[in-house]
Amino acid sequence: MYHALYNHIDRFTNLSIEEHELLATLVQPASYKKKAYLLEAGQTCRANYFVVKGCLRLYFIDIKGAEQTTQFAIENWWISDLTSFLSQRPSDFYIQAAEQTEVIIIEQRHYDELFLKLPKLEKYFRMIFQKLHQASQIRIKYLYSQTAEERYINFNKLFPEFVQRVPQYMLASYLGFTPEFLSKIRAKK
Repeated sequence: MYHALYNHIDRFTNLSIEEHELLATLVQPASYKKKAYLLEAGQTCRANYFVVKGCLRLYFIDIKGAEQTTQFAIENWWISDLTSFLSQRPSDFYIQAAEQTEVIIIEQRHYDELFLKLPKLEKYFRMIFQKLHQASQIRIKYLYSQTAEERYINFNKLFPEFVQRVPQYMLASYLGFTPEFLSKIRAKK
């Protein structure tokens, strides 16, 4: 199970076999059934999750009581409520398994130790967080500069696997419109 994480890290920085073994002592595997919660609003986020297999989503409940998905994570992606994780304050978000999911967990209590013992991982996580930030900026730009139909078409081109894997209401929430509108767009095709 750890090979997926090792391979991902090695795309950004190389760890020795000894460093892989040390990393294995600081992380742990876990499995979650579809619809299981890894984090609920009001709880403090105590982990950062690397998806080995499956799909997770990060969402919040808006003022109208609707779920607003802000992030998905599939194989080889990380997900966490970083604000809660880093500050150790209660979260406003939920992390939920959109399908049966296997993850590797870095607990907050091991985070500093991880960087002390494996300094190469500082570079790795810096690069991961930069990519995450860029993706977030692009998503926000698309929400404000494209029509709903353009957002769906672009998303479908960039991430066709999501369109097949993720329930329609989650995808619609992520793209900023209702499931009914998504049905209309799909019916046009």
